[in-house]
Amino acid sequence: MKTITCDVAVIGAGTAGLSAYRQARAAGKHAVLIEDGPYGTTCARVGCMPSKLLIAAAEAAHAVAAAPAFGVHPGPLRIDGAAVMARVRRERDRFVGFVLENMAQLPAADLLRGRARFSGPRTLLVDGHTTVEANAIVLATGSRPIVPAAWRAAGARVLSSDAVFEWTDLPAAVAVVGSGVIGLELGQALHRLGVRVALYARGDSVAQLGDPLVLAAARAVLAEELDLRFHTQVAAIEATAEGDGVLLRSQGPDGAARSERYDYVLAAIGRAPNIEDLNLAAAGIALDGDGVPVYDRHTMQCGNSAIFIAGDASDELPLLGEAADQGKIAGRNAAAFPAVAPGLRRTPLTIAFSEPQIVTLGAGYEALCRSHEGRFAAGKVDFGDQGRSRVMLQNKGLLRVYGEYGSGRFLGAELIGPRAEHLGHLLAWACQAGLTVRAMLDMPFYHPVIEEGVRTALRELAEHLATTPPPAQPCPDCTPGT
Repeated sequence: MKTITCDVAVIGAGTAGLSAYRQARAAGKHAVLIEDGPYGTTCARVGCMPSKLLIAAAEAAHAVAAAPAFGVHPGPLRIDGAAVMARVRRERDRFVGFVLENMAQLPAADLLRGRARFSGPRTLLVDGHTTVEANAIVLATGSRPIVPAAWRAAGARVLSSDAVFEWTDLPAAVAVVGSGVIGLELGQALHRLGVRVALYARGDSVAQLGDPLVLAAARAVLAEELDLRFHTQVAAIEATAEGDGVLLRSQGPDGAARSERYDYVLAAIGRAPNIEDLNLAAAGIALDGDGVPVYDRHTMQCGNSAIFIAGDASDELPLLGEAADQGKIAGRNAAAFPAVAPGLRRTPLTIAFSEPQIVTLGAGYEALCRSHEGRFAAGKVDFGDQGRSRVMLQNKGLLRVYGEYGSGRFLGAELIGPRAEHLGHLLAWACQAGLTVRAMLDMPFYHPVIEEGVRTALRELAEHLATTPPPAQPCPDCTPGT
């Protein structure tokens, strides 16, 4: 048995783990990076980058289909599924290659292959061949897609988003279970590339939206294009007798049973943190009801221990930017332990790259119902009549912005609308800068631009904030089970 003694041991070589490792090294500490899976981050291999490659192909196909509305009539649309997926895999591999090149530049002595498990609060056993004794440990083990065991029993044609990017051609029909960000992005992209797609959802949520008005707008806009089946339960998934597809049995909101055949079922019902094999009982730290370590989100420290957590393993926000920031905080504090200090947590910003795009930033509606009941107001703009949006024939969606009575401070926003990724960044910056709504309205707005819609919403919000706050009332949309 080999024994390694170090200042910081980082479990997981994804975005969070690499950030933590580099912070520890920058602090002059001896750090080791432990990984039992393939190198290359979730974002590069199976997440944000390959999904955007598929979405880009879908946008190109949709542009051709939408051109006649402008009086432009291209030839017949032909989608070469094999060529689409070849580009997705080729460019995906290129992005992964950049990560691998960076990994190759790390000192070989700092890289340890194998699965790590706690054998004590500061001791790890790696695959039975190495013991790592560390002054501090960072958990950056990432997450995995959730696929229920009963569904997996139907065979390889029930898959997660990770497997989609290994396709060599586009299938004819896919059922997507889940209307969150992943399900919505991939479902719409496949639909626009000529695949028959049905999206199943137990409730009526869409992506990360909580504002009832924005959510209603999103459901209406997306239903114009997609086969969205809300309030539908997946009763069973079975392999076809020929083994060339799956049968999905469901029950709709009216109680009617339905059975349909698809080439694949894509499970997009969420991700689970990779923490169950760490033997956390030996770590001596408190766990929440889901078995996730209890930690301080500003220091990423688990209790008062020498253990820190970062990235998807924290089960907070499974986003690359969050993983990088959490990794920096965890790595810096692990290197300085026991001198732990809060790090920078940025304004939350989440984007679904559907069309229209869906964005939430800052404090969302449901959170404000809890934290600012009776103390916040909202302003809105409907993109249906917004000038630049109508020019581009992208005039669909709704923006709601929130501000605080008294201070006039901008608190956050939820929206579905054209090029919302850019509007979301603009508003997130304003939120993090602590700007008031009036200060935001003093900023320049060119004409004609989509940002003029933001100004419309902010003007309405400013009018509300200038009045006396209404009597506090519970937000009916935020009650449990709603």
